[in-house]
Amino acid sequence: MTGILTDSRERTRFLRFAAVGIIGAIVDFGTENLLHRLLGVDYVIAGGISFILAILSNFIWNRYWTYPDSRSKPIGRQLVMFFMVNLAGLAIRLPLLHFIEPLMTRWIYTFPASLWILPPDAMGENITLAIAVVVVMFWNFFVNRYWTYNDVN
Repeated sequence: MTGILTDSRERTRFLRFAAVGIIGAIVDFGTENLLHRLLGVDYVIAGGISFILAILSNFIWNRYWTYPDSRSKPIGRQLVMFFMVNLAGLAIRLPLLHFIEPLMTRWIYTFPASLWILPPDAMGENITLAIAVVVVMFWNFFVNRYWTYNDVN
């Protein structure tokens, strides 16, 4: 973490990683809501599919924009490493979606209806997804930086 604070190149990488994460979150939230809300796919399954699509988007952006100098590893090997880190992130994410969403939705129902921006179920699901995204983002950044992209100075 101190590298991010003291090294301008690391800080730039972190900010790029965060920007890529925002793109990935848009892919993730958009896909999850499209699959679940519009097409009726189960929430956890939709969340798994949206996560995989976000992984692919994030890998491409990180490979070519965040870590363009990371070329000592073949792209296939690096994709496998990136995917493994993210699969571990999925193992963190899915239980969060499964266990937190019912609690969050019940909590949203305690608010007056005038405060609901979306239907309570949608609010509970999206707040839960946001929590999971933040938790997994920290996991992904640190493990990818020091394992997948460890060939970068």
